[in-house]
Amino acid sequence: MMQSLQELDVELFLKIHRGLSNSLFDWLFPLIRNRYFWSPLYLFFVIFVFREYKKRGWYIVGMTLFAFAMADMLSARLIKNVVKRLRPCNDVSLANDLIHRVNCGSGYSFPSTHATNHFAIAVFVVMVFYPQWKPILPIAIGWAFIISFAQVYVGVHYPLDTIAGALLGTGVGLLTSKLYKSLPKI
Repeated sequence: MMQSLQELDVELFLKIHRGLSNSLFDWLFPLIRNRYFWSPLYLFFVIFVFREYKKRGWYIVGMTLFAFAMADMLSARLIKNVVKRLRPCNDVSLANDLIHRVNCGSGYSFPSTHATNHFAIAVFVVMVFYPQWKPILPIAIGWAFIISFAQVYVGVHYPLDTIAGALLGTGVGLLTSKLYKSLPKI
């Protein structure tokens, strides 16, 4: 079963990585997965939260950072070092099928830390803001999804890496939102 799942994952990876290849995606997806590309959004979020929520903004920003840190630690420091799955861009059996769009990196592939971190943040933000602003749901989840998809397109993760990262990040986001809601009201 694991072998057939691996084969399906590789097949789906190649359909995304090679099959969807075009000049627009080749330009756009390396940007989307770049951590600095989203810096203006993060700055806007921090400023918005402090302006609108005053003292409560410290809780929101702090718990967002906590969600990120927990997701990163679980994904990058714990699970990847146990599973030790090679990235597709480091897999010699795929060498002739790869299009090198970004630096591959030397780390492991499963789960995608990009997906884990961004889904943790997205789910936390949705759980905090959804009661007041319903459009946050498709915006935040779409944002995390497109970053995760970009990881597959550029060749640094298999689809199952990003799916596992999304599930792990969702769990972290839900947990941190429960912790946030249990904090004293200020």
